[in-house]
Amino acid sequence: MSRLAISGGRPVRDKYLPYGKQWIDEEDIKAVTDTLKSDYLTTGPKVKELEEKIADYVGSKYAVAVSNGTAALHAACFAAGIKEGDEVITTPLTFAASANCILYQGGIPVFADIDPETYNIDVKEVEKKITQKTRAIIPVDYTGQAVDLDPILELAEKYNLIVIEDAAHALGTEYKGKKVGSISHMTEFSLHPVKHITTGEGGVITTDNEEYYKKLMLFRTHGITREKDLLFNKEEGPWYYEQLELGYNYRITDIQCALGISQLNKLDKFIQRRRELVKKYDEYLSQIDGVIIPCEAEYSNSSWHLYVIQIELEKFRVGRKEIFEALKAENIGVNVHYIPVYYHPYYQKLGYKKGICPVAERLYERIITLPLFPRMTDTDLEDVVEAVEKVLTYYRKD
Repeated sequence: MSRLAISGGRPVRDKYLPYGKQWIDEEDIKAVTDTLKSDYLTTGPKVKELEEKIADYVGSKYAVAVSNGTAALHAACFAAGIKEGDEVITTPLTFAASANCILYQGGIPVFADIDPETYNIDVKEVEKKITQKTRAIIPVDYTGQAVDLDPILELAEKYNLIVIEDAAHALGTEYKGKKVGSISHMTEFSLHPVKHITTGEGGVITTDNEEYYKKLMLFRTHGITREKDLLFNKEEGPWYYEQLELGYNYRITDIQCALGISQLNKLDKFIQRRRELVKKYDEYLSQIDGVIIPCEAEYSNSSWHLYVIQIELEKFRVGRKEIFEALKAENIGVNVHYIPVYYHPYYQKLGYKKGICPVAERLYERIITLPLFPRMTDTDLEDVVEAVEKVLTYYRKD
């Protein structure tokens, strides 16, 4: 049996392999430098061009680009009219931004448990949490797999709710053959470096609703507009503008959008490679005792932001922490996505208690995220598999 690196043995890899990484090429660099030499560095033509291209890609009428994915979620909650005391249902198995955006508007996050197979929010649990105060649902396409949108939208219609889909993981994902971003009332995407394409930092909201679109546009620029049809005083000169709402400076720059446009041209290639890697992971890891590979529902064609395995801890002498640390020592950049949101001390101070979503909580104790990004080679992937097998073999019960 090979000695683990954490115990002084030789690691599987000499060089650390991160769990995610951007892919920037000379075309991307040229796009950015061309914009740096242009007349506009921010709030210029590249912002509008990126918005139009993303709207066209997902099949929505409108897209609004903002400074980051969290800003996009906040803007969507504003456009949805979330206010103090309103309840919004979301999943605990997500990054804190999916719930923080509700708090920003004075709303109350309500956590519904997840489906044990897909790890996405369980629609049956959502309906149990709906009250007279519920105003919206924020389902998350966890790891890139589409949440089951049809029954969620049916609930929304039944109870007069707004669906803000958190698709930070899911640019390029399809639900029943239709692109995510063209289905929910509003959909948020992240353009962070580890996501499918990047603008450095950035986010986008897509929608078919013109009213939401106008509110989103207003919100990202201090709530200020020059649009003549929106002004209260229409008699002033061409310099005139008015602040209509308390908005934020959530603008994105032309420099960032130039990068995003160049990246978008390669998105389908990136997704194809992610799917190839996932297929190889599935093939190799399904043969290792003690590993549960991801399960994708028939209605979803994931663009695969993350590859998350579940460890059957009852088969091993140690817990997830020891397995995680041993994999890191083998130079495999594992991660955990995510700590349930209401575990965080801030949410505990707000009065949330552990135990409210038992399926998500049990899963959290058993999951590990493995490296996945388009520039990974087959050899990189084989190193990950070798490290997983090495560590689990060492710790497996006799």
